Amino acid sequence: MSARQAAARFGVGISSAIRWIARAKIGERTPRPQGRRRASSLDAHKAFIVGLIDERKDITLNEMVERLAVERSARISRSALSAWLGRHGWTFKKSPHMHWSRIVPTS
Repeated sequence: MSARQAAARFGVGISSAIRWIARAKIGERTPRPQGRRRASSLDAHKAFIVGLIDERKDITLNEMVERLAVERSARISRSALSAWLGRHGWTFKKSPHMHWSRIVPTS
C-alpha cells in the first residue's frame, strides 16, 4: 500500500504517513516523544526551595511564593510552584486522622 493510501485508510496526513514509512524502513518503530521539555525558571532556585522545605516542614505554597519573590526576585504563581514541586517528587497531601462521621480518631 502506498503512503497516500495508508494515510487515507488511517485518517492521518500524507506527510505523516511518508515520515512514518521512512522511519519504519530504518527500523525505528516506536513513537517519538511529543513536544519538548522546557526548563522551568524554578530550576535555578532548586536548592533554595529545598532549603525552605527543610527549614520548615509545614511551610505553605503562599509563603514559599512570597519568599521566592522577596529573597530571589523570582515571580511565580502558586499553581506553577505546586506543579514544579510535584514534578520533583514533593507532595503535600493531607490525610484525615479520622472519618468525618466519627468523633474520636480511628487507628
